[in-house]
Amino acid sequence: MRRVFSLQVDDIQPQVGRVLRETGLPRGAAMPRRYVPLFDEAFRILRETLAPRAVWQPIPRDRFLEVYAGEGLNATDTPLEHIYPRADTLCLFALTLGAEVSDAIDRLFAENDPATGYLLDLVASEAASRGVRWLGRRLADASTGPGMEAVLAYSPGYCGWHISGQRKLFAELQPGTIGISLNSSCLMTPLKSVSGVLVGGPRAIHRFHNTYPFCTQCASKGCRERIALL
Repeated sequence: MRRVFSLQVDDIQPQVGRVLRETGLPRGAAMPRRYVPLFDEAFRILRETLAPRAVWQPIPRDRFLEVYAGEGLNATDTPLEHIYPRADTLCLFALTLGAEVSDAIDRLFAENDPATGYLLDLVASEAASRGVRWLGRRLADASTGPGMEAVLAYSPGYCGWHISGQRKLFAELQPGTIGISLNSSCLMTPLKSVSGVLVGGPRAIHRFHNTYPFCTQCASKGCRERIALL
């Protein structure tokens, strides 16, 4: 059943350590003193501007295949095409932090405060990621399948799923109901928004080797951390 969620700030409060790693500091490193006021300001602005909302809609495998095929521009072989047929649950989703967060980031750069703007951008991205994980936990709690061990999100623009896949995903999910729109380049507005599919099932289905041709173009290798946490 389609559901719309209004998340609480505490549901998606970013972890400082994860944001610090995005600045290039190694895991476990202490925050440099010069970062403290910048982080304090970035978190303050985030708390004051957050308006997180999300929508999800379960989708059967055959219908998801049509959405995933998009405009025929996906890579010829992708992890998700091997993962989703073994899933117990598939659920399209979209989540946004709201327009005010993105406006605040733009304003900081326009006002010649790039340091705070950069950190607010990182903090907001981490908040959005935590929001997606929150949705994954809600889906796991709501599911009764015997193999429901792990729920992970997969999004257009990553792992061989072409960004143009957003068009069919939006046509199916209609996230305009929570204020998300799609431009001609398939980028979402507000900027701090995430969409894709939540895939629930046994942990083993999510494990894959990052040896696909497109993996060499990926800078984050975020899939390695997600798989390691399964």
